[in-house]
Parts: sequence; structure tokens; C-alpha cells
Amino acid sequence: MQTTHRLVQADARELVAHLSEPVHLVLTSPPYPMIEMWDAAFREASPAVGPALEAEDGPAAFEAMHAVLDAVWAACFEVLAPGGLCCIDIGDATRTLGGHFRLYPNHARILSACQDLGFHVLPDILWRKPTNGPTKFMGSGMLPAGAYVTYEHEYVLVLRKGGKRAFRTEADKARRRRSAFFWEERNVWFSDLWEGLLGVDQRLDGGASRDRSAAFPVELAWRLAHMYSLQEDVILDPFVGTGTTSLVAAASGRSSVGVDLDGALLAAAGARLAEAPQLGETRARRRLADHAAFVAEREARGRPVKHRNELLDLPVMTRQETALQLARAVSVEAVEPGLFGVQCTLEPPRPEALQLGLGL
Repeated sequence: MQTTHRLVQADARELVAHLSEPVHLVLTSPPYPMIEMWDAAFREASPAVGPALEAEDGPAAFEAMHAVLDAVWAACFEVLAPGGLCCIDIGDATRTLGGHFRLYPNHARILSACQDLGFHVLPDILWRKPTNGPTKFMGSGMLPAGAYVTYEHEYVLVLRKGGKRAFRTEADKARRRRSAFFWEERNVWFSDLWEGLLGVDQRLDGGASRDRSAAFPVELAWRLAHMYSLQEDVILDPFVGTGTTSLVAAASGRSSVGVDLDGALLAAAGARLAEAPQLGETRARRRLADHAAFVAEREARGRPVKHRNELLDLPVMTRQETALQLARAVSVEAVEPGLFGVQCTLEPPRPEALQLGLGL
């Protein structure tokens, strides 16, 4: 099985001009309106942003920034296949302008815009990422009526283009069955609160247009890619940055398209694709080891696991898991600038490799 991965230097609002294949999942984290590190990017994208910020008119700046993103969500809606999904990691912003401190609800503004575009809004995920700094509280300290709660979460918005995706051919049905996840993975992934996902080092160098990447963790992208796409699907990230979405897609048997305006970031994303075989192998080992530990613990409590996946030689909880296969990258080839081919396998890791990977 081979997947393809394209990295395109372009404005995300012009996705349609750069995409010929249907997209099955959009997985991204955009610039956050009203977060100062993104002011320059929004100023460049819209002539309305700069004057609003200079006038310290927060609501006008907020709306002007979101007008830029609205065009991206419209392009995403157009390129998504019917039933395709869109997952947007976004945080709300707090900021003082004109002497007034206030919250700017990015997630609510995006949901409203996407619903107007025709997206069906599905239940979202709260990604809680607490900090322990002694100065994290804002406001008047111990005195009432002037302090503010500490914001330690982001939202993963989940949207769908129309009704449920249809799987009409036998090949698509078989592909869906082998893209299944384990029962115990489902129980963690489909909770509305995700905790314990650590952030990543945000520092950038090498000529990028900004100092911080604002990248989300591999684990967040890994879960969403497996929850909402099939092996061999196409995943799009219109703000690909350093390439976490593309890396996860390549490692797990999906194709990808990553778009960004910053050529230095795209170069970093392309170099990072070389990590796909190692990531795919490590994740496959982890999934098998974690599942074996789950089965052992359950059986030790006298609770049977009734089904079996013969392909993986493992007991599984449900009939839907009996065809599950772990797609993973084995090699990456640069075909031409901005285009990569990834050879994948459905074979599970060798038993000796699995033993080596139990501690990962």
C-alpha cells in the first residue's frame, strides 16, 4: 500500500485551486484570533485588522480576523467529500484592549460560521492542558470581584459535511473494517475530556516567519486521524506548519495535503516526514502492547474476551475488531519538491520487535 503526501506553499483561502482529489478529513489548528503572536499574520491577510488593533477596538479586530478564517472554512467545506469531517483545534483568547480585559470566544465564532456554511456541528472535545505556574491566576489576587478564572483548555471542534459518510463498495467496507480501533481505545478517545496530552516545544529556527510553531501534540493528531478517517483516506491541514498532521497521516497509512504560506515551515514539514516509519513502528508496538495488557488485566478479573482477531493473533472485545489491521509506514521517498511517496504495510511488527517495544 502506498500513500502520497503533498506540501503546498499557498494561501489557505485558495485551497480549491490546489486540490484535485477529494478530502476525507480536515485536521488543523489555525492561527488564533486575538492572540498577539498571530497579529502580524492577520494584519497581512486583511487590511481591516491593523486599523482595528490600532484603535484598540477588540470586537472589530476579532471579527476582522475571523473573516479571514471564514474563507478558509468555506474552502475546506468545498473540498471535503460528502460525509467528510473537519476537526479544528482552537483556543479562546483573553486580551486587554482599550483598558478593558475580556474573553474572545474563538471556538464559538468558528462554530457559528461553519454552521452557516452548511457544516453539521458534532459534539466537541475539551483538551485540558493545565499549567502549574504560581503566577497563572489573573486579576486581583485574593480579593473578590476583580479576578478571573485561569484558562487551561482548548477545544477540538468536530464538524461534518452533511450526513454520515456512506461506504457503498465492498472495497470501502473492507477498508473501514481494517481501520477499526480497539474497544479500550474507543473508550478513551471518544470521551469529551482529554487530559494528559502534553504540549510540544514551540521554538522555531531556520528562517521561519515566526518564533513559535503553535503545533499540537502528535497524540492529539493521532487520535483524531484514527477516529475520523480510514486507511488510504486523504487528510488535509490548511495550516500545516511543521507538519504534525502530515507526519501522523504518513505513519498510519493515510495520504495528506499540507498547505502553508511559510516556505521555511514547509521545508521543516518535509524533512519531518522521514520520521514516519519510526513513528508508525513505535505506535503499532504500543497499540499491541497496550491491548495485550488490557486483555491480560481483564482476564485476570475473570472477565472473558469473546472474539479473536486472527490477523493479529489477539483476543478482542467486539466483532468489529476482528478485521482490524495496523497500517504503518516502512519507507519514505521524495518524488519531487513538495511531493512524497510513503510505502506502507499491514503486517504487524515482528514478535521480537514487539518485545523490544514494550517499554516505549
